[in-house]
Amino acid sequence: MILAIDIGNTNIVVGCFEDNEILFSERVSTNHTATDIEYATTIRMVLHIHGFNSSMLAGAIISSVVPGITSTVKNAIEKYTKLDDVMVVSPGMKTGLAIRIDNPAQLGSDLVVDAVAGIKQYPLPQIIIDMGTATTISVINKEKQYIGGLIMSGVGISADALTRRTSQLPKIAFEVPTKIIGTNTVDCMKNGIMYSSACALDGIVERIEDELNEKCTVVATGGLAETIVPLCKRDIILDSELLLKGLMIIYYKNTDLTH
Repeated sequence: MILAIDIGNTNIVVGCFEDNEILFSERVSTNHTATDIEYATTIRMVLHIHGFNSSMLAGAIISSVVPGITSTVKNAIEKYTKLDDVMVVSPGMKTGLAIRIDNPAQLGSDLVVDAVAGIKQYPLPQIIIDMGTATTISVINKEKQYIGGLIMSGVGISADALTRRTSQLPKIAFEVPTKIIGTNTVDCMKNGIMYSSACALDGIVERIEDELNEKCTVVATGGLAETIVPLCKRDIILDSELLLKGLMIIYYKNTDLTH
């Protein structure tokens, strides 16, 4: 059994896989000040909830877009599991992904991992939407090449900015609206933020397809995808485990194990 961890700015996804099966995944809050022993305790608790323990782990892999805590989480895994070969996704690893952008080393490890999974799981060409703190959009052509994308403010950032820069607007919860026209302040804010995000995704997908001059498979993942995607008019595949699938593929590519 292999431990897989994706470190994001807001959440950390903790999961395990064995052979070609994702056994579980959970989200915990990213704590930029936590120590390695605190993260080790969190990992232990997540595994325990699902009936596993450190003795059952044969390896571990991390992807991270938060360099400041990558080593802390890596140390936490080593301290808890006693593994001395924790893999961290980084340039130079075997991924099988051809990156055709100006500086391939700048591509975030989360986008690399998403793309690796997307290519294996779904038809090409492909657009991958990852809805985290930022919403990132990746474009992969028919030749399995990562050719670029877009980065836009995430839904949470938009909501926080609206609340922080106005005097009378409250914080809101992200729940799927029942109608687009709000009749109170909270619903008006919720509808505005969520529908504007959904319309942006619809419009961006359409414009990417116009630029490529072909239809694409569209896949969405990330913490808020399940809330926003149902509001989109475009058919979008939801895959909450896309990143864990990518970590699984990359782990096996970089070990002697074959699956």
